[in-house]
Amino acid sequence: MSAELIHALEQLEKEKGIDKEVLLEALEAALVSAYKRNFGSSQNVKIVIDRETGEVKVFALKKVTEKPADNLLEITLEEARKINKNIDLEDIVEIEVTPRSFGRIAAQTAKQVVMQRIREAERSLIFEEFLNKENDIVTGIIQRYDKRNVIIDLGKTEAILPPAEQTPGEEYRFNDRIKTYVLEVKKTTKGPQIIVSRTHPGLVKRLFELEVPEIHDGIVEIKSISREPGSRTKIAVYSREENVDPVGACVGQRGTRVQAVVDELRGEKIDIIKWSSDPEEFISSSLSPAKVLRVDADEAEKTARVIVPDYQLSLAIGKEGQNARLAARLTGWKIDIKSESQLRAALEQQLFDSSLIGSAEEDDAADDGTDDGGEEAYEENVNDGDE
Repeated sequence: MSAELIHALEQLEKEKGIDKEVLLEALEAALVSAYKRNFGSSQNVKIVIDRETGEVKVFALKKVTEKPADNLLEITLEEARKINKNIDLEDIVEIEVTPRSFGRIAAQTAKQVVMQRIREAERSLIFEEFLNKENDIVTGIIQRYDKRNVIIDLGKTEAILPPAEQTPGEEYRFNDRIKTYVLEVKKTTKGPQIIVSRTHPGLVKRLFELEVPEIHDGIVEIKSISREPGSRTKIAVYSREENVDPVGACVGQRGTRVQAVVDELRGEKIDIIKWSSDPEEFISSSLSPAKVLRVDADEAEKTARVIVPDYQLSLAIGKEGQNARLAARLTGWKIDIKSESQLRAALEQQLFDSSLIGSAEEDDAADDGTDDGGEEAYEENVNDGDE
């Protein structure tokens, strides 16, 4: 142990970002254990490393008493004052007991402690770095499959893409570069565990922030996103400046911005809709690309009836109801879509039912009148007979 150790620790401090003082304190603690293991565990000792020269000294700590019961832990006042004249009873005196052979033990221990601390510090730094990237995008290279998990190399560490966060139908090939959304960062004994996703709506949001400067600068805001990974996504956007078209900003010149996002999502279709504070207008836009004739919204129940032309009904509902389902998630409203002919038929049925009810009521009233007259005639006949 020498000044070379101090120099090496200073280099580590610069390269790895590990505080030299932290390493020295850890080394002193480890040397205490090494000393007790080699020279007796019943002793109470302290290790001091000179911060300038790297010299290591061992001090036995003994309590000053009138009658020592254990010479390894206690010392008389008379002997203690030979070391330090200002010592009193019950004080702790430090006596240097550095063994000649302790240098070799110290060197071996130092190597182990420093290597361990370097690993711990690197793991801690990686954990802190990726903890700050939670809910953000990271770019990595696909390395391998571990059971059904996809392992992605992020440079300093690896991330796990579990099956539940993998896009249906998407292929993950070795050495492909891929962007993923950081869901969670956990601290484990083997280092940080990073869970990423390709299905989270936040991935779409972050990709648009990368591609659209207006979103990054806060001029255009993504109000809501609804997504069916690998198939289709709808996003509602709003501009804080009147002269900025939010949809146009996201689409980009000749569709370059939205196409970059589509390419990263491996061909997933994206509908960009202008957000509106008017529920009817927002719901109408959310069913794009279908054309809407009318929206009847019930704000108390958060339900809306949407009327579309007959030829637009299938487009408004979408394949297996996807367009209507995504629109409902995007707006937060329950949407009932009807065509013009369906509405007309429903109204006709309603009128027909109303007329039936009206006829039934008239018949009931007529029946009541006939019965009353019959009863009166019967009563008159009975009375005549009696007479």
